[in-house]
Order: sequence, then C-alpha cells, then structure tokens
Amino acid sequence: MSEFENKTVVITGASRGIGEAAARHLAALGANVVLAARSVGDIERIAAEIEKAGGKATAFACDVSRYDDVKALIARAVDLYGRLDVLVNNAGLIEPIARLADSDPEGWCQVVDVNVKGVYFGLRCAIPEMTARGGGTIINISSGAATGALEGWSHYCATKAAVLSLTRCTDKEYRGEGIRMIGLSPGTVKTEMQVAIKKSGVNPVSQLDPSVHIPPEWVAQTIAYLCGPEGDAYLGTDFSLKTDEGRAAVGLPAVS
Repeated sequence: MSEFENKTVVITGASRGIGEAAARHLAALGANVVLAARSVGDIERIAAEIEKAGGKATAFACDVSRYDDVKALIARAVDLYGRLDVLVNNAGLIEPIARLADSDPEGWCQVVDVNVKGVYFGLRCAIPEMTARGGGTIINISSGAATGALEGWSHYCATKAAVLSLTRCTDKEYRGEGIRMIGLSPGTVKTEMQVAIKKSGVNPVSQLDPSVHIPPEWVAQTIAYLCGPEGDAYLGTDFSLKTDEGRAAVGLPAVS
C-alpha cells in the first residue's frame, strides 16, 4: 500500500504546471487530492480526469491572496476527507517582470499578495488542523531566487526570500508538534512561467534554451519523495533539484 493511501493533499496553483503534475502524481499514489486555483475551469477538468482514472480528487476555487478563501479551502478538504495530511504551497506569480524604477506598484504588490501572503495564509490555516491530528507535511515551492538577485525580478526574489524565511520559522516553531516543513527549489521548469520569462528578455534566465528546463512531473515526483521519511533530512531548508546529489536522491537524471 502506498504511503499516500487515504491521505489528504491540498495543492494551490493546481490548474497547470507543477500544481497539476503534483495533483495527478499524488492521486495516482492513492491520495485524496484537493486542487485549488482562482478559477475552477481547469481544475475541475483535471479533477474529473483524475477520478476517471480511478483516483480521488476535487476542485475548489481559491484566491490564495484572500485569507477567507484559504480558510474555506482547508475547511473544505477536512470536511470532505476528514483530515489534512499534506499542503503544497505552489501558487506563485512572476509577472510583471521589470526593473525596480520601471515596475508597476500594483503589479509588484500583487506578487507579494500571492507569493508571500498566500503561503502565510496556507500555513496559518493548515498548521492548526495538522497539529490537532498529530502532524503533517507542508511543502513550500521555493526558488534559487530566494538567495540570489536577478535583474527585473525584485518582486520574485524578495517574495521567495520571504518564503524561505517562512519555511525556517515554521520548522523552528512547529517541528516539535509534528509539522514537517520543507522548501523545494526545483530550478527552471517547463511551465507557462518560463514563457513569460523568455518573452521579457531580461536577465540570463530569459536566454536559457528551453531544452534545459525540467518537466513538471519531476517536481511532482520530488514532492512525493519529500513527503516520505527521506524528507526528514531537509526539514526547515530548501531541497534543491539543481544539483546531482538532489536529483540522485529522488531517482532523477543528473544535471547535464
């Protein structure tokens, strides 16, 4: 029996890319998956496809920048399946890409609302549910931008640095209560975000050949790996898929 059998997993930003791949993979491993996104069209389709394939999934509209939405999402997951075992804080934005003096304040702040507040709201709502039942796992999707500076990405770098701090703080405060808090820095992934980055033409990341981006299914496989006992070695830190060591641990090809 899979370690995910009858476990409940909530995934934000599940309408495409990493979130969609994670939902499909974890459902295939036996999890009850709750897909969350601002609009329900894609997540309802994905959930229906998962169920048709024999999995258990449901879709729930949620704007992670709104606390009440996230609170309702977590409550819905518990109402449906009786428990919350895993939260994947995946929802994130990078547009609009611009140098600081050219940035749009409203757009810059929207990235903060989703990338930082959205993660905080997830933590705030999930932790009480998990600790009441003995614990759970939370995966924050991070980035190398958390510890680096890239032109045009001030909003993304700043918010991912904040997410790394939230990962560390959550681990410090709640590891003793059964919360397994891990960040995951996947590197560049073949998603729509890379299309926006390429189009911007700003900083070296936009110049990368698309062939170097890893498939989102690799990230999904890594999320499953970190949810298992092997993930204990990375509590309170960011696990990186940009190293040969990290990829080997998950069983993925080495960095080329």
